[in-house]
Amino acid sequence: MPQETMTPRERWQAVLARQQPDRTPMDYWTTPEAHQRLKAHLGVSGDLELFERLHIDRPASAGPRYVGPPLAPDEDIFGVRYRDVSYGLGSYREAVTHPLAAYTSVEELEANYRWPSPSWWAYDRVAAEMAPWRDYPIAGGGSEPFLTYKNLRGDEQAFVDLAMHPEIVHHCLDRLFDLAYINTARILEAIPGQVTYCYVAEDMGSQTGLLFSPRHIRTFLIPRMKRMIDLAHSAGAYVFYHSDGAVRAILPDMIAAGIDILNPIQWRCTGMERVPLKRDFGQQVVLHGGVDNQYTLAFGSVQEVRDEVIENLRSLGAGGGYILAPCHNIQPISPPENIIALYEAGYHEGWSSAGG
Repeated sequence: MPQETMTPRERWQAVLARQQPDRTPMDYWTTPEAHQRLKAHLGVSGDLELFERLHIDRPASAGPRYVGPPLAPDEDIFGVRYRDVSYGLGSYREAVTHPLAAYTSVEELEANYRWPSPSWWAYDRVAAEMAPWRDYPIAGGGSEPFLTYKNLRGDEQAFVDLAMHPEIVHHCLDRLFDLAYINTARILEAIPGQVTYCYVAEDMGSQTGLLFSPRHIRTFLIPRMKRMIDLAHSAGAYVFYHSDGAVRAILPDMIAAGIDILNPIQWRCTGMERVPLKRDFGQQVVLHGGVDNQYTLAFGSVQEVRDEVIENLRSLGAGGGYILAPCHNIQPISPPENIIALYEAGYHEGWSSAGG
């Protein structure tokens, strides 16, 4: 087995700069339940020990501490209340109230709703918290405002608004993006030159196509996302674009806006097949993800996991520009043996697939 000559941070930086790493970097996305189950299976206690054991190059996450007004139990900074919804082996937090649902005009909304203030966060500890992770890439700042907008208005009303209340959408997204912009700028200032990427996300795809019309994406989202992208680039950081599902139709627009990394490559979705995706976009963006967790990690055999990793390295990793990872959070239904197989196969096979 070859010897590693790079830290996880250096490995990511090499791929992002289109240079040759010692091996293909590997990232790690998981639910808390699956994470704890994997650590127990391996007999490790800390996250760093887990990452070193499986050769995972997972970024550390830099963020501020909340110092704003006290929050009610199960309520977030926007006044949205949540409850845990069980799916058997774990649970997700789901919004159960929508504070802006009843408003029919911008004027009514502004007269009755208080937006969070950037002063509610402190950035004085960011540098100290990131110090132990100096050998790892760092993710800092970014945005995903339509997800928040859906919680504020309710899912159905949020999509209706795109056609029926565009003025409310524009107003709220301006507020949400401004908050994200200030937060990102302050993180970048707190640890200058250390942020590897900013997470500029929005889920635009279903299993078979776009959730939004391209016109709505271009009207409401891309111009505001472009502002976030430009901020990241101005600080020397890359832009990690996350969108689940079948988003091929909008990828040229997102690439033109300046994204650097495309995640999560759900290749079972329509139009996201690996070979044509790599052929058409692999020279313009680094591809991140690709290990299926709808079937392979959850229900496949250990050999199927290994075979998929090898195929991803062959197709998505052809000529470099690939970071191996699950295509979304690993769920607790996935056997620990499958998760281990992912990273063991990635480590053993990734040396020959790291070409630049």
